[in-house]
Amino acid sequence: MASPPEVPSDSELIARVLVRDDRSAFGELVARHQSAVRGLARRLTGGDLAQADDLAQETFLRAYRGLRGYRGGAKFSSWLYRIACNVFFSRDRGSREAPVELPALEAGSPEGVSLPDALLERYDLERALASLKPRERAALVLTYANELTHEEAAVVLDCPLGTLKTHVARAKEKLRRQLEEVP
Repeated sequence: MASPPEVPSDSELIARVLVRDDRSAFGELVARHQSAVRGLARRLTGGDLAQADDLAQETFLRAYRGLRGYRGGAKFSSWLYRIACNVFFSRDRGSREAPVELPALEAGSPEGVSLPDALLERYDLERALASLKPRERAALVLTYANELTHEEAAVVLDCPLGTLKTHVARAKEKLRRQLEEVP
């Protein structure tokens, strides 16, 4: 019985891209990490799918162009998260996000129909997250939604561990205050 083909590691795929300009190897890296990068991008952009897709696409484009700069000291996914955060921060400098909008009820909906509680809670959370400073939001998303350790998140955000912990603590406090205010 034949054993299943061995799945190449990220390092092996990166080497194939750098040595042979193997674009299919980079395609494998994208396929392997796309879901996580898009998830991070969605959370950073407050759930805006179009912005998140643009951010993810720009992340992978920059990763491809800068692959020679990847040193292998951190996980490849952490390096991608760092690029995604940098793209987000550079875009955020140029514009302030519009607040998250609730989906409109259809014109034919009965007046007494309300949105499900889970949707309202998600809206409240997305709105509260959107009000955070970009670095606070990124620190919170990386540590809670992406489940990075504080040390890993500090590497991704290129900041000292103490600064990362401060961003997380401030973000949590701001979210707590905002969500307590919600009727």
